[in-house]
Amino acid sequence: MNKTITEAYKENFINSVIEANKELYNYLHYNLKEKDLQYSNTIGYGGDNSLNIDLYAEEIFIKYLKKFGNIYSEECGFIDFNKDFTIIIDPIDGSDNFCANLEYYGSSVALKYKDEIIAGFVCNLATGNLIYKAFYFDIKEFNITGKKVLKRDGFDKFGIFERAYKYPKISQKLQESSIKFRSLGAAAVSLAFSKNYDFVLFVGQIREFDIAASLYICNEQNIYKSEDFLLISKNKQKVELIKEIINNNRL
Repeated sequence: MNKTITEAYKENFINSVIEANKELYNYLHYNLKEKDLQYSNTIGYGGDNSLNIDLYAEEIFIKYLKKFGNIYSEECGFIDFNKDFTIIIDPIDGSDNFCANLEYYGSSVALKYKDEIIAGFVCNLATGNLIYKAFYFDIKEFNITGKKVLKRDGFDKFGIFERAYKYPKISQKLQESSIKFRSLGAAAVSLAFSKNYDFVLFVGQIREFDIAASLYICNEQNIYKSEDFLLISKNKQKVELIKEIINNNRL
């Protein structure tokens, strides 16, 4: 993290992010109510009609993290606490997956100091695994030391193409190039865990909520970002190949 942050601040922030995810995980798995899966009367800052569970998840993160800085969240927008730090939150990434009982959804939290992202955390709320840089935490069994992310070299036989359904021409060209992919519906989770895959491609409107934490986590990989697509891979040649396919087949 940035040198302006003390070790005590860093440890307290990590603890609070984990505790917020732990509370949300327990609620989603053990205390969910029927009304949580209903739409509220609120249009979120991102422009979508918010589910009640989205709003409740946001409340949990604000409760734990507002002491550390301003809040910038997908549901409520920007809450100014007149601080140098801003916490960027996507309370539930992949809420449609969650409502359909498809076990691939998560949360995203990034810590921003002035114009720099200095920490990022993404939690797969279906499994309880939270990733921070090269470490993951099992929020079901809280351990601040974390564990090394297990390398899966040789098993990354396919990539993730989020929003592939909107880009049939790109999908077709990837298939013609024998590039296998899946589309899982939770961009922040896919991006953050990109080391498990051949690549992760995210095309369309790119919002800070979707990518801020994941880009911090993946900053040692090969990354290509433009206004309307983000591509991450361990393999630089794969990035160049897919980038060429995208640029030639945008429509």
